[in-house]
Amino acid sequence: MAEQQALIGQVLRASTVGFVCGTRSQSIEHPAFGAFVRTQPDGASSMAVIGLIHAISIDDDPLVRQMILANNMNPATIRDQRENRMVPLEISVLNVGYEQDGKLYQALPPRPPLSLDPVYLCDAATIARFTARLDFLRLVLSAGDVPTEELLAAALKNAADVRPLAERRAFLIEAGRQLAGLLSQELPRLQYVLRLLTPA
Repeated sequence: MAEQQALIGQVLRASTVGFVCGTRSQSIEHPAFGAFVRTQPDGASSMAVIGLIHAISIDDDPLVRQMILANNMNPATIRDQRENRMVPLEISVLNVGYEQDGKLYQALPPRPPLSLDPVYLCDAATIARFTARLDFLRLVLSAGDVPTEELLAAALKNAADVRPLAERRAFLIEAGRQLAGLLSQELPRLQYVLRLLTPA
């Protein structure tokens, strides 16, 4: 198995379609919208779920409400709130595949991850290996309650960035071709995704 990157949290709740992991708010610098993540269950033969971050939210905190109502907030108090208090951060993930017995599958996992399973950012080698095929595009396009076009564009940019510079354009062109086939009846949607993939 490839070396894991940063631990971003632990599973709070899950289904076969996706899961939510929790962490402290000061860990927000690591996860990002469209990043590939994976669970790491106990046991060598266990199934690791691979997903895409589609939402990051900071839960309500009574002290923050009081601070907002105060007329003059002290910068030191704000910094203390962000760095020392345990403000919960929730990261929502859309499942796009899984790994079992060393093999990658681009399909919904047969079972969800378990509560408290650690969740890591995928390393570059895992992302490149997983995105060698693009069957997961259909899963993202059919997902409900996620910003699918933006999520696809962010994920494909992340997948392109882990490849050598000379291969990035060819990867994005191939992804565009596959999207054109999947969205042939939805041209405005296709054009929007392709615009998101094109540098400004």
